[in-house]
Amino acid sequence: MSAARVHQFGGVEAIIIEEIARPQPGNGEVLIRVGAAGVGPWDGWIRAGKSALPQPLPLTLGSDLAGIIEAVGPGVSEFAVGDAVFGVTNPRFIGAYADYAIASAGMIAKKPVWLGDVEAASLPVIAVTAWQALFDQAKLVRGQSVLIHGAAGNVGAYAVQFARRAGLEVTATASARDIERVQQLGADRVIDRSQPFEEQVHDVDAVIDLVGGDTQARSFQVLRAGGTLISAVSQPDQEEAKRHGVEAAFFLVNVTTATLTEIAAMLDAGELVTNVGAVLPFADARLAHEMLEGTRPHPSGKIVLKIGA
Repeated sequence: MSAARVHQFGGVEAIIIEEIARPQPGNGEVLIRVGAAGVGPWDGWIRAGKSALPQPLPLTLGSDLAGIIEAVGPGVSEFAVGDAVFGVTNPRFIGAYADYAIASAGMIAKKPVWLGDVEAASLPVIAVTAWQALFDQAKLVRGQSVLIHGAAGNVGAYAVQFARRAGLEVTATASARDIERVQQLGADRVIDRSQPFEEQVHDVDAVIDLVGGDTQARSFQVLRAGGTLISAVSQPDQEEAKRHGVEAAFFLVNVTTATLTEIAAMLDAGELVTNVGAVLPFADARLAHEMLEGTRPHPSGKIVLKIGA
């Protein structure tokens, strides 16, 4: 089978498409015939050798995927050959840029019937990150208020939709050109990110930080006492959190069948808007990473490699 591989960490030129043996699923795993693979910033970090996890070489890039189960390993009872699924390959976030990929059965779910592979492969990491930030980390419930930074981004767009659906009062920050879109996604109020949001927002229950830096630093002052700042970008300043009487945490996404199944149900019900940006053929994996790094222009939305027929 063909796979987009890295034999040494480095720039985009490190990506090589080559023929390798088709893997076999082990205990708790399935083999997926890949229809499409999502491309995310973490793929670039892994390629460059900047992953937070050990990544022995050589490796096949990619984590987000959608496709058809080709074989089932021992100990897997919830999936069968022929099932259409979507999700993530494994906790190391590798292996998806290939004709076939091994995935942990606990990190995939049945794909919504009407959703194509390209759209499905665009979802897992970003949608689950948004879900977990709001509900597993900030533990928000109906009637509470949230400020979402970077609301027009890939994660932010899902965070706005999930928050609105859950009955939260949603304030968001976005660039001027994206304000109308974020309003359409369900935000009650959208603030131009060039404006000082801290002068307009007060006493929210939680801030979801998808931007980091100075935006994160200024967010402590908009929280109510006992509120929560959750960042998917960087570790918040704990001294500042203590000074403001709030909780603050950084988290790494944990993609699970349970969360993916919740999201799939919303997709089946037509309650979520997806946002695919560039769709490229498998052979253009290097180009996809150039888009990731900003050296090639691309439309807003998730970059996806179309792999299967």
